[in-house]
Amino acid sequence: MDPQELLKTLVDELQRIAKTETIVGEPIEVAGNTIIPVCRVMLGFGGGSGQGEEAKEGEKKRATGGGGGGGGGLKIEPAAFIVIKGEEVAILAAPGPRGKLAELFEKIPDLIEKIAQAKKKEGEESEKESKKEVEVEIEG
Repeated sequence: MDPQELLKTLVDELQRIAKTETIVGEPIEVAGNTIIPVCRVMLGFGGGSGQGEEAKEGEKKRATGGGGGGGGGLKIEPAAFIVIKGEEVAILAAPGPRGKLAELFEKIPDLIEKIAQAKKKEGEESEKESKKEVEVEIEG
């Protein structure tokens, strides 16, 4: 098989396997809840070919040769689960070695809460400053 043809076949097969449905799985209904698996897909491939000639002692002809090869790998692992309970949606990191995406999903609720608290505090401080200005104007 021609090395280019081999690589094309390899890439086509990896594309077939690593499709959207592989990354975001089919929803699963469990006890009135919907669980959607989210996977991390990693793939790699490589290939090469070569030709060579070897000089033979005492012969006018030279030997020629050619070769090619290719290989690929695919790794699919769970990254997270989207859990839908009624109108609530939660993202749960998959157990096992945690990646950056899983860490980010876990930090989102805390981040939202901190932003809300900071805005509330900012609003309260702004209100206190406004009251101080009014008191100064009245005293003056």
